[in-house]
Amino acid sequence: MLDGKVVVITGSARGIGRYVARTFVEAGASVVVADVEPLDTVTKELTTIEGQVLAVPTDVRDEAQVRELMARAVDRFGGIDVLVNNAAIVTHFQWGVPPWPAIKDMESSFWDKIMGTNLRGTFLCTKYALPHMEARGGGHVVSTMGGGNPEVTGSAAYAVSKDAIRTFTRFVAEEERAHGICVVMISPGTQIATELAPDEARGRMAGPEFVGERFVLAAQAPMELSGHLLELHDGELKPRQP
Repeated sequence: MLDGKVVVITGSARGIGRYVARTFVEAGASVVVADVEPLDTVTKELTTIEGQVLAVPTDVRDEAQVRELMARAVDRFGGIDVLVNNAAIVTHFQWGVPPWPAIKDMESSFWDKIMGTNLRGTFLCTKYALPHMEARGGGHVVSTMGGGNPEVTGSAAYAVSKDAIRTFTRFVAEEERAHGICVVMISPGTQIATELAPDEARGRMAGPEFVGERFVLAAQAPMELSGHLLELHDGELKPRQP
């Protein structure tokens, strides 16, 4: 399905990114996993299923590290076909974690950390992946969607970062259309309880496996879907309606 394709996945040490890395390996792709967290577990898993994998510790807020990530991917596998922008600092109020502060109480350094990881990280990874995709004659940039309820105090920073990435996706899609690069966002479909969630949360919420083949499908999306936020309906990706 993706034999010969090279996929870079940020935020892939655990959670959705870790699961998505496995789906790409199972689809035949060579995978580059990147995260600020230790990558030993995901690397071992992918190697066990005979995946072609490269682990590159990366802070997506650091431009030099992101540039190095893409360079190492190209050095190892010859190019980049797919970038999955998954790295993010996420709110987890439903897990019993104390909520983030209201805007009036939020330290500017906290705001900057969220925007630096979620939005700046997406910008930097996209910026440094695109030239390599153009050199290949096309590619896919897939960013993970997320959101929040305005009635829940503390949701603003995360939701704003993801809404900004949605706008970023629309504009980059038009800039890269002539190069055959499809730029989309994909919704996981529901709130996901990762392996770090408490047992109570994992008992009532979907796990990463709920994501299924969404990201693999998004990495093959036709150009007419470029610029859209995509959802899975009856096994097909379709643009989310306003």
